[in-house]
Amino acid sequence: MISRIDLRGDALPEGPALRDLLPRADFDVSAALEKVRPICEAVHHRGDAALIDFAEKFDGVRLDQVRVPAAALARALEELDPAVRSALEESVRRARLVHRAQRRTDHTTQVVPSGTVTEKWVPVERVGLYAPGGRSVYPSSVVMNVVPAQEAGVPSIALASPAQAEFGGLPHPTILAACALLGVDEVYAAGGATAVAMFAHGTESCPPANMVTGPGNIWVAAAKRYFTGRIGIDAEAGPTEIAVLADATADPVHVASDLISQAEHDPLAAAVLVTDSVELADAVEKELEPQVAATRHVDDRIVPALTGRQSAIVLVDGIDEGLRVVDAYGAEHLEIQTADAAAVADRVRNAGAIFVGPWAPVSLGDYAAGSNHVLPTGGCACHSSGLSVQSFLRGIHVVDYTKDALADVAHHVVTLAEAEDLPAHGAAIKARFGWKVPGSK
Repeated sequence: MISRIDLRGDALPEGPALRDLLPRADFDVSAALEKVRPICEAVHHRGDAALIDFAEKFDGVRLDQVRVPAAALARALEELDPAVRSALEESVRRARLVHRAQRRTDHTTQVVPSGTVTEKWVPVERVGLYAPGGRSVYPSSVVMNVVPAQEAGVPSIALASPAQAEFGGLPHPTILAACALLGVDEVYAAGGATAVAMFAHGTESCPPANMVTGPGNIWVAAAKRYFTGRIGIDAEAGPTEIAVLADATADPVHVASDLISQAEHDPLAAAVLVTDSVELADAVEKELEPQVAATRHVDDRIVPALTGRQSAIVLVDGIDEGLRVVDAYGAEHLEIQTADAAAVADRVRNAGAIFVGPWAPVSLGDYAAGSNHVLPTGGCACHSSGLSVQSFLRGIHVVDYTKDALADVAHHVVTLAEAEDLPAHGAAIKARFGWKVPGSK
């Protein structure tokens, strides 16, 4: 059901050569970009009319309006299963604890007497958040996007999720209920590239946003790339992935269940086990079959994901080599199921999120650990972070110097300006001192 890659015996290659040996899904955003271009341009030129036409084409429902009425939000929350509401409230509570602690404070550095630089943190003015609604419904993604934006102090928050024919063209009611629970009253029935285009350009019903965040399929990723520069984005999210670094102490039942839990997202989802134990590898492979047979989404998601080129059991000589492999892989989710898991986790450099030991599975992070589940995929964890309060903040330097403080460094500024053949830069300094700067030529 899952392939093996044997990296034992020989010295592991460095850098890209090692990455090239590891499994990864085919995910060509560049090819998708050309297909979303006309969609994005149609939304630009036709606004809400284009959104309505695309909802009919892609979602099979003709909308009367794109914005969700306030009454629909209130009704969704009122009719929400009390157990689901309780779980969402606890998820929100824990997420707020973690994300509130991330809020940065302004800091002033006195560089010289009467010369300071302050870094102040300012939230973006308006964000468009996306909650997927294809194969599954993700109210948890509403929580993971909205909470850090609110804790950052973003004054204007809008959310989009695909129209659902089953619910009269509204997004899934659990999505709407999560929005209402969080106090988000600006919600749109728009999915995929059309939602990103709506936020980027604005339409008659939706003002443009400064930034768009949230997970999605390849069309969402392509639209984000298309609008990069016009709007800020969190990341071009690819298929979800889990890597498990495990040794002989790991429970194969746990490992198999965690691999399956990611595989049920999507046929392109990646499930990777890195281990120095052939016995564990054998046991996990044996355990996969009965667990897969006992669950849902088998033929359309789990089996294609586990048997695809993006999933594998990778055999290594030891945990040191395993760490090199998982750092090269840069997993969205990385579980450490080894002896002394905390110490091993402390040595990891590249991961979207790290889950330590047998009692911190990825599923916990998806819903109720307090961490964020909007994370870098496709190896981007080597240079990018998951969604956080910082994602919605901009650092602005405020420079405040008096005349004496400027005079003290003026000759250095003039010298550097002339060294770069930018005499007007130096002249802007000289003009303030009657063209005579102490210490200058």
